[in-house]
Amino acid sequence: MIKFLLMVNQQGQTRLSRYFEPVELNRRAAQEAAVVRCCLSRNKEQCSFVEYQDFKLVYRQYAALYVVVGVSHTENELSIFELIQNFVEVLDRYFSRVSELDIMFHLDSVHIILDEMIQNGHIVETNKNRILAPLTAINKMADG
Repeated sequence: MIKFLLMVNQQGQTRLSRYFEPVELNRRAAQEAAVVRCCLSRNKEQCSFVEYQDFKLVYRQYAALYVVVGVSHTENELSIFELIQNFVEVLDRYFSRVSELDIMFHLDSVHIILDEMIQNGHIVETNKNRILAPLTAINKMADG
């Protein structure tokens, strides 16, 4: 099961955080800081899967952004690694080469994309067209 998804920049600033199980607010900040330090301190030659406390971290770096996913020990790391790639590809298609600013200024759209892909900590959709369908409909209504 997916516990959380974070998008952070190289300075360790969180640009997106989404939790799929309840975590106290004061504990979230400390956990995010520790997770980000753990991932940012690793070099490119090291594996993108990390055993961390009572869960595993799967992360990928895209230019200046890191996407970090915390999962239970029973989750398949490679499927999460592919989920991250698919998530970024969907963002690229929607934003035409996504950047950190796109995520910051269109956080609502990013959350809609994430909601279409993951529900209750489980992957429910991977088809890019189906994921983008609600946003396409919203944009058509706004233009029309």
